[in-house]
Amino acid sequence: MTTVAVPGASAIALPAQCDVLVVGGGINGAGIARDLAGRGCSVVLVERDDLAQHTSSSSTKLIHGGLRYLEYYEFGLVRKALQEREVLLKSAPHIMRPLRFVMPHDPSMRPAWLIGLGVFLYDHLAHREVLPASRAINLRAHPAGTPLKANYTKGFEYSDGWVDDARLVVLNALDARTKGASILTRCECVAAARGEKQWSVTLQSADGARRSVAARALVNAAGPWAESFLRGAARAAHGESLATRSLRLVKGSHIIVPRLFEHEYAYIFQNPDKRIIFAIPYEVDFTLIGTTDIEIEGVPESAHIDGDEIAYLCEQASRYFARAVTAVDVVWSYCGVRPLLDDQSGDASAVTRDYQLESNSGAAPLLSVWGGKITTFRKLAEEAGDSIVAMLGDTRPAWSRGAYLPGGDLSGWIGRRVRPDRDFAQFVAELGKRYAWLAPGVAYRLARAYGSRINLVLAAARSRADLGREIAPGLFEAELDYLRREEWAFAPEDVLWRRTKLGLHYSREQRAAVAESFPNSSCRTALHAAS
Repeated sequence: MTTVAVPGASAIALPAQCDVLVVGGGINGAGIARDLAGRGCSVVLVERDDLAQHTSSSSTKLIHGGLRYLEYYEFGLVRKALQEREVLLKSAPHIMRPLRFVMPHDPSMRPAWLIGLGVFLYDHLAHREVLPASRAINLRAHPAGTPLKANYTKGFEYSDGWVDDARLVVLNALDARTKGASILTRCECVAAARGEKQWSVTLQSADGARRSVAARALVNAAGPWAESFLRGAARAAHGESLATRSLRLVKGSHIIVPRLFEHEYAYIFQNPDKRIIFAIPYEVDFTLIGTTDIEIEGVPESAHIDGDEIAYLCEQASRYFARAVTAVDVVWSYCGVRPLLDDQSGDASAVTRDYQLESNSGAAPLLSVWGGKITTFRKLAEEAGDSIVAMLGDTRPAWSRGAYLPGGDLSGWIGRRVRPDRDFAQFVAELGKRYAWLAPGVAYRLARAYGSRINLVLAAARSRADLGREIAPGLFEAELDYLRREEWAFAPEDVLWRRTKLGLHYSREQRAAVAESFPNSSCRTALHAAS
């Protein structure tokens, strides 16, 4: 047994042996770790950086079937994603919520009958209980028509969902840990040698310390690095490469501008290049616009949004909004790299967003995750869990469908549950009564982030003074201590941009004040021998 010494937290036990070692702390890796731990497997998850630091915090933040994929005849993928929407919405109503989308009709694009057929199929490919059906709308009489140019008079309205993507990853990791998994961030798998019965894995922290773990099975959930991991760190018994698939790395960039409209609808806009972009209410004061699809070469970490992408997103949004969107309006931007399975499509936008799980049981079991999207993460994890336990010769059943994510069960606050959005609204109301001294804006943000786990943040606080020093507006020592203690927040960017989105609301000076609370943030997780 070894321990992992984490700055500002207690040492984490690291077993010398485990059933499954998962490489990658994005949504798929965290979801698989949770699924397997819930089946009773001993699990170790390792992530080189922070949880959700890369692709899984750089999405468009939607729980959706993918209306546009119908045009590529991806009916199976759309149906699978649609089936998962309400499963996810019910599991975590604090970090997810239903969202109505409006698609203005542009006669120069797709004909109205084709769009009508598309939203009809979207309604009926999977059963719905929570989300309302689509409908045609008159934009001149609809709230969503107000900020649009006058020539857009007709449109379609349909349902999908919104999610805090980075928190979704953290909640999966929290649930995995509750069920016995060891979660190691800032810890890289530098070597994984495959034997007949087990994997010999070498882990290295940023300070250079190394320790070994023996695992009966290995899961490669490294996202954009999944192919390079198999061509580098992971090796078969005689040193040959284990890579059998190729990934296409597609950059998706987003911009954030001051709020462009007052209502709570989101938009889906058709572009002349046959792509679409979204314009989504974001963090109360902003509008999120994205995304692009640009294939990249080289290492994923070198990807960044460029001026052409910003210009493209501004131009396409300005085709619809009465007030033009310009690069000067952009207050923040981000870029993520999607690891798409190479299906030989010429157009990056046409590459399938579906996933493929590749099982290899020729020696110690190996499961590689190729592709995928946030909406289908739970189903992917369930299928991965089925595959792993089968390769290990076990029959432990799936369990996650219908289970809550941490903070998602609000019944202790509201009693009988009705439906996710109404349940959350009642939870916020009850929170306001119980903590009447907490500023409404702060209370709502904490409710959205932590759900019923908010008691762990506020603890026994009876007044604002009990929360400790206010480090920056609305961020108190009590919350920061919780994030360090419970949610693997070891650096200011973990708090400002992933565990919360407060960095978007803060000035440079306020972000610096948060950074000052992490004097040793350059110190990453270190591995040490147990005494």
